[in-house]
Amino acid sequence: MEQKREKFYKAIFLATAIYDLILGIVFTFFYKFAFNLIGISEKLPEYGAYISLIGAFLFVIGVAYYLIYRGDLNKNRDLILVGTLYKLAYVSIALFYAFFGKIPHWLFVGLFGVLDMIFLILMIECYLYLKKNNDSKI
Repeated sequence: MEQKREKFYKAIFLATAIYDLILGIVFTFFYKFAFNLIGISEKLPEYGAYISLIGAFLFVIGVAYYLIYRGDLNKNRDLILVGTLYKLAYVSIALFYAFFGKIPHWLFVGLFGVLDMIFLILMIECYLYLKKNNDSKI
């Protein structure tokens, strides 16, 4: 892989790691503050463990993105696929609720949805590039 392209893909995974680690910490430990900050505290479930669990999942996937960043992209291709599917899951659910349901705040589809859509597209590109280059070497 070209060094320039590898640095680009690694930067994507580092940015994604930082993004998801921060969101993971916020929604695991400070979800009430976050919901108050954006003015939707009335949307909090009665039992906060649901939000904390989602935050913990975000933190774990953030760690996975960091491992991709610091490792060998070719060797981490399966982990890249899992991370890509994770972003696809969020984007799909955000779009579904944007069009067919109610979203609690524009941030969930607006800012987070757009950022995750960008990360998703770039991760798909990375995965397909690695797959193509590895499969052609066989």
